[in-house]
Order: sequence, then C-alpha cells, then structure tokens
Amino acid sequence: MKSIFLIWGTDRFNFKMNTLIYGLLFLGSFNISHAQEKEASINTTLEYNIENCVNQFKMDSVTKTKVGYQYWFVNKDFLDGRTLKMSVVAPHKATHAPHKHAEDEFFYVLEGVAEFYLEGETVISGANTSFYCPPWYEHGIRNIGDTELKYLVIKKYILE
Repeated sequence: MKSIFLIWGTDRFNFKMNTLIYGLLFLGSFNISHAQEKEASINTTLEYNIENCVNQFKMDSVTKTKVGYQYWFVNKDFLDGRTLKMSVVAPHKATHAPHKHAEDEFFYVLEGVAEFYLEGETVISGANTSFYCPPWYEHGIRNIGDTELKYLVIKKYILE
C-alpha cells in the first residue's frame, strides 16, 4: 500500500479524490459500443508506456481561450474518445453559454467558486465539488468568484 501513496500522495483525501477522478475517466470503458470496440481493436498503433501515460501540466502547452485557458491531460485521440481536461476561467466569466450535446460530462472543481447550471436550475459551490451533466441536458458552468476558477472536465466523445 505504501507504493500506491507514493504515486497518489500521502494524504488519504487526495488519494480518494484522485481515485475518484481516474475512476470516472475510465468509467465509460465498460460501455463501449460495438462500433467503438471495432475501432479500438483496429487502432493498435499506439503502444502505451510510462512516457505517454504520464502527463504533467506545462503552462507553455495550454490552449488560450477568451476567458482563460485549458490544458488537455488526455485528448480524444489517445484513448477511444475519453478525455481529461483542465479549464481555468477568469473571475466573473464563463467559457460559453449553457448548451447541450450527445455526450455526458463530469466537472470537478479544483479551485474557485462555480455556478453550475442544469436544465434551468443553478447551484453555487467551491472546491472539491463534482457536477454531472447527462446527455442532452442543457448545462453550463461559470466563475462567479473573484479569483480564477479551475476545474477538470471528464468526457467521452462519440467517435464516428
């Protein structure tokens, strides 16, 4: 067990949060459609190793947005559409208006104060809060605080 804490950190809360985040990221792996299974079996060109399976945040690799930036820890090309992205939003801004799409999505707040919107209702919350958006539900997240809002987005894109 000691070696696991070396990877995840010595704090049991951080261990549990990291386990939750990675568990959610890979949750969709048990519900892969037949077409995605076929595509996954065809795409055998990527060999996973320690170099491409570890991604440490690098500020010089962020993608600027109108209201902050985002960083892709895992993009949809790495693993059958599953992604992990960090979004950072300036105070009193939102990356976009509430919207809908076919994929479900998880948000996990790392820092700041977020207003979550789901089908006409809102709730305000801070760090260590998750937010689930089912497919085709109108949803959004915006920063209502005076500091940056940092959150993770976990999503599995539908691959055509």
